Amino acid sequence: MSLNLHLLRLFAAVAHHRSFSRAAEALHISQPAVSRGVREFEEQVGNRLLERGAAGVEPTEAGRILLRHAAPLFAAERAAEEDLAALRGLTDGSLAIGASTTISTWYLPPLLGAYHRAHPAIRLRLTTANTQEIVERLLARELDVALVEGPIDHPSIRVRRWWEDRLVWVAAPTHPLAQGAAPLYPEQLTGEMMILREPGSGTRDVGQAALEEHGIQPGAILEVSGTEAIKQVVAAGLGIALVSEAAARPHLALRQLVVLPVRGFAASRWLSRLSLPERQPTAAAAAFERLLDKAEEPPAAPLPP
Repeated sequence: MSLNLHLLRLFAAVAHHRSFSRAAEALHISQPAVSRGVREFEEQVGNRLLERGAAGVEPTEAGRILLRHAAPLFAAERAAEEDLAALRGLTDGSLAIGASTTISTWYLPPLLGAYHRAHPAIRLRLTTANTQEIVERLLARELDVALVEGPIDHPSIRVRRWWEDRLVWVAAPTHPLAQGAAPLYPEQLTGEMMILREPGSGTRDVGQAALEEHGIQPGAILEVSGTEAIKQVVAAGLGIALVSEAAARPHLALRQLVVLPVRGFAASRWLSRLSLPERQPTAAAAAFERLLDKAEEPPAAPLPP
């Protein structure tokens, strides 16, 4: 029996999205076509691969076994496509970039503009996700370029430092901690409601490490997905947050947020470039990596006096 990669891809999409309709939407084909393809695939392999569960469509035991083998098959297929794309150079092809939120929002836009002006024939795709998801997508060869905010220690991934990103405590101007002129002591932050990113975020990991290092105990924690949403929540007067200074600058300049200076508190994290050592970059990816090598820190709104 030989596996049909097209039908395998249909089955894997349904298993990933836990829904025939969502899989069809992601693949840009009709739901009946997905259903027919999965039925045909089950007939070919001689096993039932999917069943309805409480959370949606779930793979059976046979389906889970097949999914474990599907990932390296898809990776090999993408590797072959990349080798062929490298032969085409920069006159055709695509570039898939994955970056965690702060990098995607505040660091990459001018670089994407410069790249497009230099190589207009290359189709660009930017995926914004937390550090954990970017790592997973890179390992699956779904990304050509990957940049993250959090610490990474994975035997299959090469990590290179790119930029050092300073973190600052921010609050609404009306927050009680923002009323004094003198810097705060770390213990004054204990008991405050703190707005944190979701687990898997690089900012969350660095923030929790900084809290432990300075012995700061939150009074309550509100998890919010995304830095932009965090800033809006804090600006509305709900709690304080440790965020990237680059991401905070526009709100600071507009006085929607203020920095809370804390004595002896310094927190930063390295923004990192990730790659797979055994993977040969395409011409499009190599050109973007050269742009990252030469990149200067992106312009940002000035901090208020």
